[in-house]
Amino acid sequence: MTTAAPVAADTATPPGRAVRRRWPTVLWPAAAGLWLAFTVAHRALSGRWWLWLAVDTVPPPAFLLVPLVLAAGAVMSRRRRRVVAVLAALALLLGAGLSGANVRWWQGGDGPAPADAVRVFSWNTGYWDSGGETETMYQVLRDADADVYLLQEYWFEQGRPTQATLDRLRAEFPGFHVVVVGELVTLSRLPVLRQAPLEPVGLPPEVAAAGDEWRYKTLRTDLDLGGGRVLSAYNLHLPVQLSPQHGPFDAAFYRILREQRAQREPQWRALARDVRDNPNPVLLAGDLNTTPAMGDLRKLPDGLRDAAHAMTTPYPASFAARPGWPHWWRLDWALASPQVRVHSYRFGDARGVSDHRTQELVVSLGDR
Repeated sequence: MTTAAPVAADTATPPGRAVRRRWPTVLWPAAAGLWLAFTVAHRALSGRWWLWLAVDTVPPPAFLLVPLVLAAGAVMSRRRRRVVAVLAALALLLGAGLSGANVRWWQGGDGPAPADAVRVFSWNTGYWDSGGETETMYQVLRDADADVYLLQEYWFEQGRPTQATLDRLRAEFPGFHVVVVGELVTLSRLPVLRQAPLEPVGLPPEVAAAGDEWRYKTLRTDLDLGGGRVLSAYNLHLPVQLSPQHGPFDAAFYRILREQRAQREPQWRALARDVRDNPNPVLLAGDLNTTPAMGDLRKLPDGLRDAAHAMTTPYPASFAARPGWPHWWRLDWALASPQVRVHSYRFGDARGVSDHRTQELVVSLGDR
């Protein structure tokens, strides 16, 4: 009796399983290539093309975290892991400087503060008529006990600040020099030698009779530090680049992008021009509505350095999109000329009054 040969089992991989095995090989290289292309485009277009202002809202840490995730996922692409690793490394190399990471956080600033150091407090306060928040706002300002306050958004959601508002501000800070232009307020214990809002050239016509709040986004005050030393403090609030009330499927979204770009550019030029022609040491602080990933930072005046070297955090961030959300963006900046020593710099707690954290610095004038 002849025994039939056993039938070999079908060892072919089922189609569904084959697809599941192949998808990392296809997906990871594609994702790495797309992210690298996006990073290159961002480097080329941010700060140069008005439409890219919408893309500029990407949280800056993405330029660090996405390449790292792609590199970690390279092991899943098997035969193409080297390709993925190279693409991720290139994206990281191009994008790390856009991430907002503070690589100098360990430096500790410019040494111990001398006895005559100046405490500076800068803050986008938000609206001044938000019910009980106004009292908390004044408490935040008092607790700061600063020598110089650079405040932005001195305006009301309903109407404008009145003489009574200004009177209370003076009463809260007796002995301070009070300088108000539009939405900008500078308070100083130090004598004010000169005060001037920067005049932008080429600004579009104002809307809704906005007046000085529309026109002036930088207020310069020259402060007498004694002994013939003068510090020029620039209080800034640059126009926001887009309106969160409109989405990309709304025609108004793109109109507003163009309009905001037309407002921002003259303000950048006015700032660069004034700082260039200013012989005094300079401290510039305020809400620039500009993240570390935005090419608009190239428009900052030459010769200024970020005060973040005096921070103790590796990722300084000052703005959250919603109350209670993480602070992913740094919109608030402090920059100084080489003659200004920054001994400490931190973002403080706004106590729910504003969507911006406070900026607190200790500075002095050196011999650099």
